[in-house]
Formats: sequence, structure tokens, C-alpha cells
Amino acid sequence: MATSIRRDWAKKWEARAEYWKNPTPELRDQYKSAFAPATIIGQYTGGTQPGAVGPDGYTLDITYMSRPGMDEIQSDLIFDYQTNVALYPTFQQYLRDHQPPLLAVWGENDPSFIPAGARAFQRDLPTAEVHFVNSGHFALETHHTVIANYINAFLHRNNIR
Repeated sequence: MATSIRRDWAKKWEARAEYWKNPTPELRDQYKSAFAPATIIGQYTGGTQPGAVGPDGYTLDITYMSRPGMDEIQSDLIFDYQTNVALYPTFQQYLRDHQPPLLAVWGENDPSFIPAGARAFQRDLPTAEVHFVNSGHFALETHHTVIANYINAFLHRNNIR
């Protein structure tokens, strides 16, 4: 499974990089399938135990995405994500220089932000706390209590209030 996730992840981000380099209307239109109800539901439920995700979150997203022009706004966000990627070296340098407390709680089955991305924090910040939950992209939908406990413990250990 992990190899399959990495392969799918690589294809996804290679396609995004191509779109960022060559933002044709055709490539932009390809991403609009991400806003279809079935795709939105899959973003919430993929990588989770069947039946673990309630319909509230994805139903609300589907409702919002059905409004006129939302597909264009979301398409703009997909295109703009390249600015985040371009800033990764700056973020990494900040972590190396300042060594702030960092907690990352990750869905271990997230197809977009795979576990290797979470573990990468520890290369620049060896004290980073990285935890995985058996979930997909929207881990809070299924593991909010576990994640809240990680956050509370982290804040307590680091005397952050």
C-alpha cells in the first residue's frame, strides 16, 4: 500500500508541477474534476475506515462548491499552491535556525501529503513531534479526540498556553 500511495502521490505532484509551468486552460479544466461531489466525498473518506466519516463536512463542501464561480476560485488556489512549494526552503531554513516547538499529526493514508512529508520536519528540526493516525487527508473528521490529546500534551510539555 505505501508504495502505491507514493507512486500516486508522485504522479499527482508531477502533474501539478507541469500545470504550474504550463498553465493552459486545458490543464486547468482537468482539475475541475476535483470539485465534483464524488471526488469531494473521496477526499474525506479515502484512507479511513468505512463508515467512519460523517456526511456533515463533505456535504457542506459540496454545497459550497455548487455555488457559481467556486470552481474558478478553487482552481486559482490549486495554481497558487506553487508559491507554498517555492517557499519550502525558506520554511526549512527557519526551522533549522530557530528550532521552534513543532507538532505534526498526520493522516498516515493521506494521498496528498504523505507520511514522508511529516517525517521531513525532523530532518530540519530533530525535536519535532510527529504522530500518525489511521486516517486520510481530513484526519480531524475521524480522530479529533486523539489529535486534541496530542495538541494538549504538546502545549503542556512545551509550556505553551
